[in-house]
Amino acid sequence: MNAITPPPEDGGRIIDEPLTEALSRRYLAYALSTISSRALPDVRDGLKPVQRRVLYAMQRMKLGSKGAARKCAKVVGDVMGSYHPHGDQSIYDALVRLTQEFAQRYPLVDGQGNFGNIDGDNAAAMRYTECRLTEAAELLLDGLDEEAVDFKPTYDGGDEEPVVLPAGFPNLLANGSTGIAVGMATSIPPHNAGELIDACLVLLERPDATTADLMERVQGPDFPTGGVIVEPRASLLETYETGRGAVRTRARWSVEETGRGGWRVVVTEIPYQVRKADLIEALADLIENKKAPLLGDVRDESAEDVRLILEPKTRNIEPEMLMESLFKLSALETRFSVNMNVLDARGTPGVMGLKSLLQSFLDHRREVLVRRARFRLGKIEARLHILEGLLIVFLNLDEVIRIVRYEEDPKARLIEAFELTDIQAEAILNTRLRQLAKLEEMELRREHAGLAEERDGINALLASERQQWKLVGSGLRHVRDLIGAGTALGKRRTTFADAPEIDVSAAAEAMITREPITVILSERGWIRAAKGKVEDPSELKFKEGDKLATILPAETTDKLIIFASDGRFFALACDKLPGARGHGEPVRLMIDLDDKTDIIDVFAYKPGRKRVIASKAGYGFLLPEDETLSTRRAGKQVLNVDGTKALICQVAEGDHLAVIGDNGKILAFPLDELPEMPRGKGVKLQSYREGAMRDALVFNAAAGIATVDPSGRTRVWEEWREWLGKRAAAGRVAPKGFPASKRFRPK
Repeated sequence: MNAITPPPEDGGRIIDEPLTEALSRRYLAYALSTISSRALPDVRDGLKPVQRRVLYAMQRMKLGSKGAARKCAKVVGDVMGSYHPHGDQSIYDALVRLTQEFAQRYPLVDGQGNFGNIDGDNAAAMRYTECRLTEAAELLLDGLDEEAVDFKPTYDGGDEEPVVLPAGFPNLLANGSTGIAVGMATSIPPHNAGELIDACLVLLERPDATTADLMERVQGPDFPTGGVIVEPRASLLETYETGRGAVRTRARWSVEETGRGGWRVVVTEIPYQVRKADLIEALADLIENKKAPLLGDVRDESAEDVRLILEPKTRNIEPEMLMESLFKLSALETRFSVNMNVLDARGTPGVMGLKSLLQSFLDHRREVLVRRARFRLGKIEARLHILEGLLIVFLNLDEVIRIVRYEEDPKARLIEAFELTDIQAEAILNTRLRQLAKLEEMELRREHAGLAEERDGINALLASERQQWKLVGSGLRHVRDLIGAGTALGKRRTTFADAPEIDVSAAAEAMITREPITVILSERGWIRAAKGKVEDPSELKFKEGDKLATILPAETTDKLIIFASDGRFFALACDKLPGARGHGEPVRLMIDLDDKTDIIDVFAYKPGRKRVIASKAGYGFLLPEDETLSTRRAGKQVLNVDGTKALICQVAEGDHLAVIGDNGKILAFPLDELPEMPRGKGVKLQSYREGAMRDALVFNAAAGIATVDPSGRTRVWEEWREWLGKRAAAGRVAPKGFPASKRFRPK
């Protein structure tokens, strides 16, 4: 029998701790890594780590804007091997996005090959595409080799990478950024770089400038795909103040005449981040499902530029009507959510407004300026030190040649003879004899004087904060000349306009042919619409066991209102009702109405009319009929029934209301004692010791109360005033001859 081998020692790797603490600590580390190393951009250069690494690697590969392009696979491999160990596809996706002109307002990578399109097609594989830096990217990288920023070790410690780029222009706002971290996200729209630089110059001149002052320069986002912003100015101001908000953007369109009074709409720019192919498919679905009654056809005639053709259903409608309806139904209008959540210079995430973002960029530019100045100062001092040694050589050239030729240790002898430093002596020894012969004292002194003057200027710059800010402004003006509004790249693409106020629903209704119909509803809830007037309802056919419940005249342009026992109102378009050739369709499939809820009343909506609604508990109020309209399948809750059921829904054509309860008591009171409300429980109409309300009737005092018995005989009750009282009273027992059903009219 084999001996049991003891388990190996853990070597201190096993930690005994509660699972919740271990999970929370590790999840927190993951969350912080996602926030700082993947999802959120840096406020200084506007880049995420993967984007920064791509640009840095391309610079080290000498892929400048004037040089030749290299395979993207080469770039991706270098980035993954040296800086970003998160997979080649994520790196290539980042590179592709930096290349796409419809995604980046100022592309940072110049791509050659298929890098995708606005239809949503993917880029070609990295082995087929090539890339190099753009001039805008070179502005971001300018000064990187002059110790302008800090460097940190790469993930394996084998190399170094920049913590942030020098950033010659405010790239964060210029190109925007989107990302989802753990517990937070960012969504920053692109802007016009020229306008941003103008706003920065305003801040340099007036540090106390407000957001409103800056918005005189930064009008709003400038999307790479153009479009028209219809967000109100006040809303944009609040967004830039708080760092959170939204921007409504619409497609740019124009009207083309097709002859003989015909026309069509041509869409030439679509909202940012909308895929053209998906947009066309969505518009086609609207036509097929008859949800866009004004749109007849859509087709794509795009080549390199966007060109969508929208054909109206009829030439009689206005183009503005058509477009307003489509803006409400499709991605021709989008709402870009703004959440300017970024990492500050210390790596802390936070939401910033426009002024804070620009000020953070300016602070970074000043730091870059100072660091580059100190780097240049070190180079100048080193050169001056060598020049001083060379001047000594020129004055004592024969002695220097003798020492170099005959002395065993010429370096030490030079240092001793002329009081040189080690660096000066090394420079002299590294100088060729023929170069020494050509040295001219005036040239050396001229270079020395020039460098000394430059050194003094740099020292003055480092000592003066005012000069530093002035030089920052000068640099920004130079960048504005390169990518500002005066250039083809910097010209503003997105414009601003006010959204017109157009009643689209009225336009849609105008498309419906007005014809008389008869709405037929069975007891089991099957609904249909017969053309014209039904002369003999007894000839109508229903499913076995079903019969007529409601029949009412209407028109195809009417809205059919349904009042349910749970106090909800539903609206159906009469032109959408099923025809009368069959038995119709269950109305409960058209609206969210379950089998346990009864239909109390059905009527055609009439604007401006009022109705009395009440529950079986005896509570009610006066309701404007306009409040019954609802476009939702779930309807509109108007009467609060509180555990009971809705009972009454009558047109308020009269001046008094009569109420009768299960106890047979009647109460009449003026209708103006009822409050007019848009929704609620209402007020008590009649008091009951036991039972509930049975029926109610609106009538005119002059005409009296007209009751109808189950046999259909009508009786005018002129002595009704004996039952007149105050609302909420108990009332008096009904007179002799009142219908035994205790109802004013048959149910």
